[in-house]
Formats: sequence, structure tokens, C-alpha cells
Amino acid sequence: MDLSNSNTAKNLAEAFGGESMANRKYLFFAEVTKRLGMEDLSKLFKDTANQETLHAFSHFRLIHPELAVEDASSLTEEQKKAIASKCLELAIEGETYEYTTMYPGFAKEAEADRDSDAAAEFKEQEAESREHASIFRQAAHKFGLLTNVENHHANQYTEALEGLKGVAPKQKAASSDPATRKWICRMCSMIYDPVVGDPDSGIAPGTPFEEIPDDWHCQICGAPKKAFVPYEEAVAA
Repeated sequence: MDLSNSNTAKNLAEAFGGESMANRKYLFFAEVTKRLGMEDLSKLFKDTANQETLHAFSHFRLIHPELAVEDASSLTEEQKKAIASKCLELAIEGETYEYTTMYPGFAKEAEADRDSDAAAEFKEQEAESREHASIFRQAAHKFGLLTNVENHHANQYTEALEGLKGVAPKQKAASSDPATRKWICRMCSMIYDPVVGDPDSGIAPGTPFEEIPDDWHCQICGAPKKAFVPYEEAVAA
């Protein structure tokens, strides 16, 4: 579907929001009526909520067709990661908006209205959104780390295959410059690149491995710094 028409895109977003809101509202009604002992009515609200979810999903697939997965078995690992990464990007974007703009603004207005309960609720949600955004960022960061790990594994498998065919292994060596020398975790093969650093752990880009605090640990498996060894890469011919 062509979403170049801004009105269509806007309407789909509003429809998604409306269906999503209806889903949560009906689930709330289901809980209320269940507590009242009205099981049949509670079931009706739950069933309708599920239908609203399907409607919302349909709208969202039109908004983000790149996330529509029909047959996961037909996708490459890179394609799967790209889809998962996009999901994380959208999640981070939403949570960041909530804790930087939406909830602080709502809390300020609630305080102006002298509604302390609402203000407290908004501030609590602001903190939770901040935490959620941090968790999603960590997940996105690990996706990036795992990409390097899997590239390393792929290279190892390629060399093994070439060895079976009688091809001599390429000469390898670790960089002699601490500013560019990479280090690899012996436990999980995470690769620390000093050029990139590890900003999520407070390690700025350009930090040589030797200058990382001793209590730093692998961001994938949690192994200590001492579990890392210099990473040897193929030497250019």
C-alpha cells in the first residue's frame, strides 16, 4: 500500500491507537466484571479485546510493512536481525518520547491542576519508561555485539572449509597499536574494539583495552576482563 499520502498514514496511526486503546480498555472491563462475578460478561470483554488486537496488528503492518513476517524460515539471519533491530528502534523511540516529553509534561499539568495522585502516577510512569528505554538500548547494543561475534564465527567456518579443500590458512596477527588492537572474549567471542569503545558501560570510543577498568566485564556473557585476549585478524597481503 502506498503511504505517501500523509492523510492515509495519519489515519492508520490514529486507527492503530484507537484499536490499541480499546484493547486495554476492554481488558480492564473484563477484570472489573470478573471481580463482580459476571464471568460471561468478562469473557465477552476479553474476546472483544482480542479482536481489537487483531485489528490493531493489521493497521500496524500497513504502517510498517518491513516488519510483516509471513514465513520466518525463508529469511536469512541478517534479515531476521534487521527486523528485530527495527522493532527495538521503534521501542526505544517510543519509550524515550514518554520519559522525555509526554510524562514530564503530563506531570507538570497535573501539578498545576493540584491533582497529586495523577502527578505521582505520571512521574512513576516516566521512571518506568526511562528504564524500559534503557533495557531496549541494551538489547540493541547486544545485537550489534553479536553481529561481530557471528562474523568471527563465519570466518572461522570459512577457514575450516578452505582447510578441508587444501587451502593454506591466512596469516594472522593482532594489531601492535593499542589504539586499534581488538580483544576477544575466550568465553563467548565478543570482540572489544577500542575505536568503538563500550559507551553503554561508560567506556568512551578511543579507549584502549589496557585502560579499561579491571572491573569491566563482557557485555554478552559477563566474563571478567582477564578472559579477553588480543584478537588476531588476517594480515593484508
